[in-house]
Amino acid sequence: MFKKVFPLSAILSLRFLGLFLVLPVISVYALGLENSTPLLVGVVVGGYALTQAIFQVPFGTMSDKIGRKPTLLVGLIIFLIGSVICAYSTDIYTLMIGRFLQGAGAIGSVITAMISDLVEEEIRGKAMAIMGGTIALSFALAMGLGPVIGAKYGVASLFIITAVLAVFAIVLLFTKVPTPPRIKHIYHATAKTSDILKDSNLLNMIVINAMQKGLMTVAFVLIPIILTSTDFAWEKSDLYMAYLPAMIFGLIAMGPAAVFGEKHNKPKQIFLISIILFTGSFLIMGLTTDSTVFVVGVVMFFIGFNMMEPLVQSMITKFAKVHQKGAALGISNSVAYFATFIGGISAGLLLGISDRETIGISVAVVATLWFLWTLKLQNPTKHSHLYLPHDNVDITKLTNLENEHIAEWYINDSENIVVVKYVTGAITQEDLKAKISK
Repeated sequence: MFKKVFPLSAILSLRFLGLFLVLPVISVYALGLENSTPLLVGVVVGGYALTQAIFQVPFGTMSDKIGRKPTLLVGLIIFLIGSVICAYSTDIYTLMIGRFLQGAGAIGSVITAMISDLVEEEIRGKAMAIMGGTIALSFALAMGLGPVIGAKYGVASLFIITAVLAVFAIVLLFTKVPTPPRIKHIYHATAKTSDILKDSNLLNMIVINAMQKGLMTVAFVLIPIILTSTDFAWEKSDLYMAYLPAMIFGLIAMGPAAVFGEKHNKPKQIFLISIILFTGSFLIMGLTTDSTVFVVGVVMFFIGFNMMEPLVQSMITKFAKVHQKGAALGISNSVAYFATFIGGISAGLLLGISDRETIGISVAVVATLWFLWTLKLQNPTKHSHLYLPHDNVDITKLTNLENEHIAEWYINDSENIVVVKYVTGAITQEDLKAKISK
């Protein structure tokens, strides 16, 4: 599994590392550019997310039709171009255009779908945890290096590094990433992308994903500006002292949370704990006058974020049918990135018209409403899989297979096997074999 997942996780992490490097300092940097306003700063911080929102669904759907690898290449090239424009921008509007282009390379859902293609569902949670772990490592590395490199060599250097990382990702794509299996699926009713939005489980996960990403952007707009303001008067080069411990503790918390959520089938409980941490973190950051306590709030936020992250993606791939993974992840991530953009805009607006205490309380109220929404979430039904050689299966029987405890079936053409997904404990593998064997 590791050999299948790690190259893809590395590509996504290299891309995120480039984005994360500038996050600790970009709001302060953008605020100092010509024609800058708090609102435009919010657009710059979350601007990449707007184009991510626009292109997630097209990229996800395109990957279902023409293949994952070609789609990833297109996305990485667009991201590379955007990074170069950011590096050589001299005003906030050019920087904004570059950020929009960075986001237009919307490959996140494609990589997640590709991992779900390569890895069996029973161990997909572990695969998503590996992916989440590499992203978290990128967070930690970026939080430590971004402020230091930016302070010494300028923020433009961070965008140059981002462009170089994109080139490395392209090389990795064609040297280490395996080709996903060809999947055939046959359903009695034609499945539509619109069905994704009608599925209550997927809709709940779309809301959870959106709220998580939106509050992340709010945090990244507020944290560096507040710490370098007259309230605390930190230097830009000192910001790593807040971000680095936050990401270390977040990384430590992510593993046990992913294991508990997957192994014990309790993702809802993990989500609720994470939201409580989000709520408390914004209250602390809004109300405290002590910089050490403020950092505690930052740590709480990133613990909650990292506990939630791998489970969100895993749950979406579990609820979606095999032929809809790319589209489902595309829709979910599209909404999430739109929320990211709205989070940046909202934080920028609030900074211009309100004080820190009001902002902290307001965000905590929103998080509380999110908590109440999540209370109605149901933990997923636990499924098992039957794997049979294609030559041993009667295709006519398989096509006519009807049972309330069978979620779906499909054919893995590359490995020449038939896969039947069914409710664990509701039907035996022997019964299934008898229904479809020759």
